[in-house]
Amino acid sequence: MGSGSGSGAGNLLKLIAQNFDILAGPVVSLAYPLYASIRAIETKSPIDDQQWLTYWVLYSMITLFELTFAKLIEWIPFWSYAKLLVTCWLVIPYFSGAAYVYEQYVRPFYTGKQTINIWYVPRKKDVFSKPDDILIAAEKYIQEHGPDAFQEIIHRSDRDIRYRGSSSSIFSEDDYRY
Repeated sequence: MGSGSGSGAGNLLKLIAQNFDILAGPVVSLAYPLYASIRAIETKSPIDDQQWLTYWVLYSMITLFELTFAKLIEWIPFWSYAKLLVTCWLVIPYFSGAAYVYEQYVRPFYTGKQTINIWYVPRKKDVFSKPDDILIAAEKYIQEHGPDAFQEIIHRSDRDIRYRGSSSSIFSEDDYRY
């Protein structure tokens, strides 16, 4: 009888080891972040708020990725383990993985400069193509946005050149005109 209970405990440990990702995944990705988020709300520090808001943004992105590519992911045998490792890196405060990913990748994507190149000129197929492609682009812009909008771009460009000494961008970060 003693050996029967030993093999039962061994089978339980084997079952837990085989399904570790399934058991640990919800604890690491949901339970602990939920607890830490509630604690962060109750503190006065904005640093922990940012950590956990960032985590939830990234968790949402991972979930959307999984939902979108579910059929493909089911063919990757180590996906659940890789996800568990990445989630641990994002969650464990020692690593600050969520803050790193957000600062290095997500934030630059969403806060990047919104510039629009209205002077797109298609590449010429040969040297003897029409030289007035830029005039056509300007006329099209004036038709779509009016002469005042075109004049404003010219003035803004002149100011940039005079005051900054460069012609970096004729659009400000807040200009979303198309």
